[in-house]
This record gives sequence, structure tokens and C-alpha cells, in this order.
Amino acid sequence: MRLLPLSMVEPGMRLGKKIYNSEGLTLLGEQIELTQSMIRRLESHGIDFAYIDDPRTDDIIVRDLLSEETRVRAVTEIRDSFRKIADDQLRRKTSGQVQVGKAFRKLMEMIMSDLSDHRDAMIMLTNINAMDDYLFHHSLNVCVYSTMLGIAHGYSQDELMTLGLGALLHDVGKTQIPLELLRKKDRLSDEEFSHIKHHTSFGFQFLKDEPNIPLLAAHCAFQHHERLDGSGYPRGLKGEEIHDFARWIGLVDSYDAMTTHRVYRKAMLPHQAMEILFTGTGSLYDKQKIELFRDKIAIYPIGVTVTLSTGEKGVVVDLNATVPHRPVVRLLQDEFGQDLDGSREIDLSKSLNVMIVGVSGEMVVS
Repeated sequence: MRLLPLSMVEPGMRLGKKIYNSEGLTLLGEQIELTQSMIRRLESHGIDFAYIDDPRTDDIIVRDLLSEETRVRAVTEIRDSFRKIADDQLRRKTSGQVQVGKAFRKLMEMIMSDLSDHRDAMIMLTNINAMDDYLFHHSLNVCVYSTMLGIAHGYSQDELMTLGLGALLHDVGKTQIPLELLRKKDRLSDEEFSHIKHHTSFGFQFLKDEPNIPLLAAHCAFQHHERLDGSGYPRGLKGEEIHDFARWIGLVDSYDAMTTHRVYRKAMLPHQAMEILFTGTGSLYDKQKIELFRDKIAIYPIGVTVTLSTGEKGVVVDLNATVPHRPVVRLLQDEFGQDLDGSREIDLSKSLNVMIVGVSGEMVVS
């Protein structure tokens, strides 16, 4: 299968990998033949990419880090809990709050179990699912990224539980921000942005009183927008004043926001977002953290179509763990644009004179 921008997907193509809706359930199943109305439906859900079947790449299998059971359970739990919090019901019912904490701990156990089976895998979360409810999917993605990085960093099970809970709930304070403000397409006024900043305090105030959520997880919600140089909010903390977990979450929160479709812009590709993050190395983000993230993230995900410096085009079929930015590419077009049979592959970790110079669906970042 190949990962294509939706703008290149045509009627008659077959879906190579199922796409989930905002509830975590199947929106379109794999092997379905796409129609124009289906493609428009995907566009309406804010989906920018889709995995498409191609006989030359039918041996490519993209495995999810989370099982479908865990994904559905996670999206449902986050959605239902956040909506209750938004209605302010849980603030007045201690028993309800305890149930929320227990439910999220059980959810984290499921997530940690799934991720432990892929502890050596490259992180390859390409956002090809419906993003109608951005907050819920974003919370899950940030949790998966943070937990995988925590595993790679060597955190204990207890530390991973706390980090994961902090990541799952880092944006819980946004339940107290008006939806029209969160979904506004135009530039926010200073007053509006100031109001949105309060979500860190709202989240901390809610989580600090939750018996089954570690206080440190509450501090993750409070500190995930702080930056090393003191330019973040809400308190302008610097360096070691920011807890290690909050620094991890702040990094992957930024990455996932950039690589996810938003109401005001399309999703960036992984390598584009990583380039932007690297400009903040040492000032906004820890050098060691961003380097580990770079080494664990698949900036050229399996299935993505790339253009090489030779003029040839191909699809990424395998990743090199030691040099993730130099994957194995199966050639599908020669330098003159003529289709190839897909029998030739080039390992960029060995062919150092060949570079990736473009990716299908690449957007101009201004």
C-alpha cells in the first residue's frame, strides 16, 4: 500500500488501510473501492492522507501501535469524560471524580500493554483518521508518543503510568474553554489567546483533587506549555524548573498539533514538523529529548511517496532504526516520469549520494 495525499486519491482506487471516525470506529474499511462521494466525505472529516492499494507495494504492511479495541476504548473514554467535565458535573461529585481516575488508570494499563509489544518499533502515527473531535484524538496521540519515548528513555512502569496519565489529560483544561474559541479559523486576539492560556490552570485545578491521578500528572497539565528559555506559560518557568515529564509532553504536544489537520490549516508531514521543532533545540526544547524523538519517529513513514535527488520517485518500504531519515525506497518512477515495475529498491543508508528532496503532499510552510 501507499500513503497518498487525499488530493491525489482518485475514484476507483482501493483503500489499503481502514480509516476511523471521530468515535474511534471504522469510517471506511480496507479494500473498499473509493467513489468521488467517499473522497469528499473524507475531506469533510478533515482527512488529508489515505493508504491506497498498489500491486507494486502490496507486500507493505503498516501495523498500528494500538489495537482497535484499545483505540476505541481510549477515544470513547476520553470523549465521554471530557464532555462530562465540560458540563461541570464531575467537579461537584466526588464519586464521579474517583471513577474518572480509575477509568483512566485502566485505560493507561491497556495502552502500556499494547505499546510494550512494540517497544523497539519506530513511532509512525500518521494522522489519517477523522479529526472532527481534535481534542480527544490529540490527547491519545500525545499519550502514545510520550509513553513510547518514556519506554525508550528507560522510565519504570510507575513512571510510565504517571507520564502517560499526564499526557492523556494534559489538555483537560480545554474543556472549560468555549468551543467556538478553540475552533476559530481566524487569528486569535490577544484577549482570546490569553483566555485559551488558562486551560493549563483549569487542568491543574481539576486534576490536583483527583484521588486516582498522581499530583505530578496535574503538574504536567499545568506546565506543558512552559519552555526552557522562560518564554512559555503560565508561569514562565525555565530549564529545570519545568518537570521532565512536562518537557516531554510539551515537545510531542507541539509535534502532534503540527501534523494534525486543524480548522485553520492542513496537516504538516512528519519531516516538516521535525524541522520546525529542531529550530527550538536548546531554547524551547531539550536537546537530548528532541534527538531521542528524532531517532524514534518515522519522519518518512512506511508507504509515503518520495522524490529522490536522482529525479526518481518511490515509496518508503522499510525504516533504518539507526538512521531513520535514510529509509529504504522502492522505485516506482524513473527520472523521466515513466512507471517502473517496483522490482528495484535503494537503501539510502548505504547510497549516501542520494537524498530525499520531496514528499507527496508536501505543503509550503510559511
